[in-house]
Amino acid sequence: MKILILTLALLFVSAPVFAEGTHNHNQQTLEKSSPVQQEHAMTFKRVDNEKVCMVNDKVFSDPQIPVIIGEQTYYGCCSMCKSRLERDVTIRTAIDPISGNQVDKSTAVIGAGTDGKVQYFENEENLNTYAYKHM
Repeated sequence: MKILILTLALLFVSAPVFAEGTHNHNQQTLEKSSPVQQEHAMTFKRVDNEKVCMVNDKVFSDPQIPVIIGEQTYYGCCSMCKSRLERDVTIRTAIDPISGNQVDKSTAVIGAGTDGKVQYFENEENLNTYAYKHM
């Protein structure tokens, strides 16, 4: 009976220590991985094309000026960017950083970092690959 009482007492006293150790381990794991994942999710994400100045390659909080050329719609932040998109065909394309292929900015999947700088991708998969590599 004394052994049973001592065993139960030992378990009762040590249980919080084991639980605390597990909690600390889980907390350390969260501190090491979760914030990076959370920060990364906030640092590079897909953005709406209409909120991107496709001349300066920057994302804005509000929709930009639509520039319709043929059947494609591009966006610029000001009348000067609108004019450049109309005149300069080279501004309307970008290179997908994953595939290396040229993409039309009007149809590209666009991602942006917290600095507002955008990257253009030919598909969602490439955007996700880029985002993962830049964690």
